[in-house]
Parts: sequence; C-alpha cells; structure tokens
Amino acid sequence: MTIQSRVEAAISSHTDQEAAFADSKTAQGGCINDSQIVTLKDGRQFFVKTNPESKTRPGLFETEYDALLLLAESGVIHVPKPIACSDDFIVIETFIEGAPAADWQEQMGRSLAELHTATKSERFGFEKDNYLGMSKQINSWQDDWLTFWREQRLGMQLKRLAMITDKSDPILAKGEKLMSRLDSILGDIKEPAVLLHGDLWSGNAAANEQGQPVIFDPASYYGHREAEIGMMRMFGGFDTRCEAAYAEVWPLEDGSEQRISLYRLYHEINHFILFGYNYYRSCITTIDSLI
Repeated sequence: MTIQSRVEAAISSHTDQEAAFADSKTAQGGCINDSQIVTLKDGRQFFVKTNPESKTRPGLFETEYDALLLLAESGVIHVPKPIACSDDFIVIETFIEGAPAADWQEQMGRSLAELHTATKSERFGFEKDNYLGMSKQINSWQDDWLTFWREQRLGMQLKRLAMITDKSDPILAKGEKLMSRLDSILGDIKEPAVLLHGDLWSGNAAANEQGQPVIFDPASYYGHREAEIGMMRMFGGFDTRCEAAYAEVWPLEDGSEQRISLYRLYHEINHFILFGYNYYRSCITTIDSLI
C-alpha cells in the first residue's frame, strides 16, 4: 500500500467515514517534517505529517499523538486533535489560522500556567522516550528533578557533544564543570512535575480564527515548569506580557532566571548537535554564565 492509501484507510477507520484524497498542499509543520493539508473528496480537511527518517526513529509520531491528547485533556488551551498515526505518518485535525488577538500574549501566559497547574505529577519523565526535533529524549521516570535533569537532559546532551567535537574542545570541560554545579542550581526545587509542551517556540504556536493561542508539535514530558520558559525565550515570540500573565496565575520561585538559562542551554546544545556550529557560541556563552 502507498502511504496515501494507508493514510486514507486510517482516517476512514478512526472517523467512521470513507476517506479519499482530492487535493493536498504543502503546509508548515516543523522544519524536520513533510507536512500537507489534505482535502478529501467530501470536503473534510486534515493535517498530515510524514518524515523520511521515521523508520530510524521508532515512535516518532506515536509519542506526538500521545502528547497532543494529554495537552488537550486539560481543556485550557487549544491543541489540534490527533486523529490517527502510524510508524511513518500522523493525521491531525486542521484549524483556521487567524490574526492573534490583542491580548494573545496574555492569553498564552495564563493558559500555560493553567495547563501546568492542572497537570501536576509526583514523578518526572514520560511513559515513553520521544524526540526533540530528531534527537531522542530519554524520559525514564525519576522521583527527583535534579537526577532527571543531570542524567537524562544535560548529561545526555554532553555525551552527544563528545561524539561530534574534539576531546580538547573547551565546551566539554565547561560542560563537566556545569554538571558539578547542578546541585547548587537545581537542588532546592520542591515543585511538582507538570506536563510540558517541551518544544514551545514561536513556530509551534499560532492563533485560531478567534485569535486565541494554539500550540502543536510537542516534545512533551513531565518536568519542572520553568523548563518551558527556557525554550520559549530561545528564539523570541513570547514577550514580557506573556511571562507576566503566567506569573499572575503561578508566580515563579526565587532563582528562576538562572534555572531558565540552564533549561535554555539544553535546547541550544540540541540545536548545535542538529544544525551545526552556528549555535556553538550561544552554548559557550550560556555555560559561562552558569559556572
């Protein structure tokens, strides 16, 4: 079966309506994926993502499917509903993108705080390992955030760095020095884990027809809520109004700025690994600010 016929069969099975493609057009859907808005002969539309490397990334779309369902469960922010998935595709409902409302930033901040408040958990991790871009995220459950971050986030990234850089590269020594300081940065956190989007930058957020926030393309896990802000600050798109509105619902604890920089570093290193030396300097700068 072709991938088109398998997608048609999946839509038919999950919606109890026969599905046949009539047209498709390229859409945005993460820089690593091939994304299409598919129109069926009966007029229904669906968002379909495929990836040529999905066969080497087991669970790539299954874990996205699970995360979208969990993010939508709280009902506090609009998340496109996943319809079906397979090893090499995911089908998601479409939404009509509109201009952001004048208070879109405030809505986003409040909605994220409400999402985090509604999804508290005693443990850090996720039911399955998933992917940040095309990098595997190890999500084994931990009772302790410091241990989780040291072993499954920063420590994992430094191991990957060591595989692509020279052993004498100063970034490795600086990274190890930062690892030795993690207890002083994260050791006092007493907050519960919360469900994170996990890859929330401006390209993974939009406005619906009513101008309200919509989030998609997650790399979710249960973690410290400030880790969400680390990614949000990396490329801009979420301004001080957004963070202020978040803090109105759930204020950040003392020391948050240093921790947010640490959490942003995880994404900076990941971009260095995936996209090359354009991200090297930002990694060094952030590490230096933390050690």
